[in-house]
Amino acid sequence: MTEAVVAAIETAPRERILESAYELFSHRGVGAVGIDEVIARASVAKATLYRHFPSKNALVLAFLERREQLWTYGWVEKEARLRGGTPEASLLAIFELFDEWFHRDDFEGCSFVNVLLETADLDSSIGAASALHLENIRGVVRALAEEAGLRDVEQFALSFHILMKGSIVQAGEGDLDAAKRAQTMARLLIDEYR
Repeated sequence: MTEAVVAAIETAPRERILESAYELFSHRGVGAVGIDEVIARASVAKATLYRHFPSKNALVLAFLERREQLWTYGWVEKEARLRGGTPEASLLAIFELFDEWFHRDDFEGCSFVNVLLETADLDSSIGAASALHLENIRGVVRALAEEAGLRDVEQFALSFHILMKGSIVQAGEGDLDAAKRAQTMARLLIDEYR
């Protein structure tokens, strides 16, 4: 077997495990999902899971990293920039994305917030990672704010992120128009920081 074939065979179970964990953790939370459920969904042996992820915490950390790549950078940042045309319009486009997301049957909320609240411990590796991934979302907002020429981008990003997280929680309560309300407030916030 070639080295590439061996690598592909070896990564297939890891990827199945991570995909399974991603679906389960993002929709039900990390506390509600046991390792045995991930193993069953991924169709791997327990030893295989632990060879790739030595603990559930390691699997949760890998899930959070994957979520950041797919959700934060691959969806929110990428799509907002594509739809916006200008940095300011891109900031507002985040809430257009959220509006579509909130109306989907598979709306699952913010995994970083969910995991942070489930963990309730910023000193744990999972709590710290969740907080870091939330900070990275603010980094996307800060970058767009800088590009838009807004002042005090740090304070702006903190306030804007409150609107983002608040609209997600509000949508979780059943208010499917939460993103539209947040976008209206975001316009006012942008005006305040010009």
